[in-house]
Parts: sequence; structure tokens; C-alpha cells
Amino acid sequence: MSSLLFEPITLANMQLPNRVVVAPMCQYSAENGTMNDWHIANAGSFARSGAGLVILEASGVEAAGRITHGCAGLYSDENEAAMARVVALCKSVGHSKMGVQLAHAGRKASTQRPWEGGVALTQDAWQTYAPSAIAFDNGWHTPEALDAAGMARIKGAFVAAAERALRIDMDVIELHAAHGYLLHQFLSPLSNQRDDSYGGSIDNRMRFPLEIFDAVRAVWPEDRPLFVRVSASDWVDGGWDVEQTTQFAEELQARGCSALHVSSGGNSPLQKIAIGPGYQVGFASFIRQRVTMPVIAVGMITDPFQAETIIRSGQADMVALAREFLRDPHWTWRAAKALRATSSVPPQYQRAVSFD
Repeated sequence: MSSLLFEPITLANMQLPNRVVVAPMCQYSAENGTMNDWHIANAGSFARSGAGLVILEASGVEAAGRITHGCAGLYSDENEAAMARVVALCKSVGHSKMGVQLAHAGRKASTQRPWEGGVALTQDAWQTYAPSAIAFDNGWHTPEALDAAGMARIKGAFVAAAERALRIDMDVIELHAAHGYLLHQFLSPLSNQRDDSYGGSIDNRMRFPLEIFDAVRAVWPEDRPLFVRVSASDWVDGGWDVEQTTQFAEELQARGCSALHVSSGGNSPLQKIAIGPGYQVGFASFIRQRVTMPVIAVGMITDPFQAETIIRSGQADMVALAREFLRDPHWTWRAAKALRATSSVPPQYQRAVSFD
């Protein structure tokens, strides 16, 4: 029986060689948003191992949209030139398509790197922004509630970043509307308590994220995929949930979204997440039954047979792995061997990799 995980899939007019996605993972190693040799080595190892798509880490569309001082950005010519170098290197050593996650951290910006504590900065901090002036948690910065001019600025920043991504020949853009960052903050009633046309009802809470999507869709070529990553649940009573996510997905699908990447959590310190193998796949499956666009499952997917089962059982169309690729950058080769499939192996490595 052939492996479905290693069957090609076409998104927009672009064919991915398999259904394996390297999920975006912040490296907290940039300077002023600019990638460097660390990013070359990190992303290059993923691209060389034959995943169908490698999505570079969350990249701030403006300096204030970064999570930490070490987060990547795509808001300056220097950022663009450095990311172009990463993309070109990855395409030269492998057959993976390359994507970037465009993001704005909103009220979760201006924090320490995880290994420095991961809490709000007390030195060299910057102003944070959100739909409402509600801090993420005690001790975090109170954000400035965005007015019309602020929302217009951020929308323009997403468009400019998308245009930069096109100039450096990025294959895919993913808009980050998950994990408690700005677009998710607008979606969730926990963080969006506005009383204007951008708050209150679900239609109002979806308005700004959909405006961002429409603006990026207008400048991003139709033959190149445009994804959105969502948190399907806040894991808090009264918060954003999978039913609302499904409604958001239907709106995105109608606007030309190429795929929905389904994660969860990140918007409240009160979240209670039942973590375990494949703990978010049920969300992806729920949404996939209600939309026709492809759905990507993610979250503690580590085993090749687990990944194959998710695809074969119709729970998702693709699977994304994150930390497992940090542990094993050649996971795709291991999965191909386990599933009796084939994967792209550079000729320089073929004497060490056999699918027999």
C-alpha cells in the first residue's frame, strides 16, 4: 500500500512533493529583525531533508510586532536581504518549497527570550499594541488599544511584508492568527473587548483579521499559496473555540485561503490544555469536515505511522512537525523508510540513506 503522506498535493498552482510541513519555530537569534548564519544552518538542515514545505519562523511585519529583540522581521531592506539569502540557500540544497509566517505579536511583544525568562521586558522595552488595553497577565505591559490609524499602519505593514516576500521568491505566506498574537487577540473575546465595529459579535471580531487577509491576498499572486494559522481554542471557558474557528475558516475559504494550519492556545495564562500525542488533531478534523480547503494538523505529531494515519483517516490533508524536526532534521527520510515510500535525498548523502 502506497503512503499518502508522501503523495504530492497541489495548493493554488503549486505542487508540494509530499504532505510533510516543517512548522515555523522562532529561533530568537536575529538582530534588529535580521536573520544571520544561524538561520542559514537551521533552515538549510530542514530543506535538505526533503519536507514538502519549510515555513520560516514568525517574522514581525514591524519592529513593534516582534516578540523579543531576537525575533526575525520582514520590515526593512536589511531584513529582506538577509531572508533572501536564507531562502536562496534552502532552495539550492533541497527540493522543499519555502514559506514565511508573517506575524504581529500585539500585547505579547516586548518580552525576554525564553531562555532569559520569557516575561515582559523591564529594560529596552517598547510600546505594545492590541485590540483592547488589556495586559496578557500580571506583570506584562499594558498595550495601547489600536485606533483606526494604528490598524491602518499594521495592515500596511502586512502588505509591505508580503511584497518583500514576493521579491525574495518566497513560495508560501502564512498569516499568524494563532497563539495569542495580534490577529488572535482580535478574534478572541478574552482579549478583544472593543465596543466599536471591531469588537463584540464574532463578525466584528473577525473583521480586522479578514481585512488583513484580503489586503495580503490582493498583492500575493493567486498561483502562490496563502495560508492562515489559527488557534482553534483558547482552552478557557468563554473564549475562542472550535465552532468560532470553523466560522472564521469558512470566511477565509470564501476569500481564497489556500490552507488552514490548525493549532491552539496561547491567548490566556488561564488555559488548561490536555497535552498528549496528537492533542490538536481533533480540532483539525472537526474543521476539515466543514470546509473544502486543505487543513494542516500540528501538535505532538512525532511518529511516521501517526502522521500517515492522520492523512489516511481523513483528519487532515497535511501534517506539520516542529520540535521533532529540531530533534531529527532528517525526519522525512526516516518516515519515508518506515512507510516504504521515497523522499528526496541529496546524492552526497545517498551512501548513508537507503529505502530498501
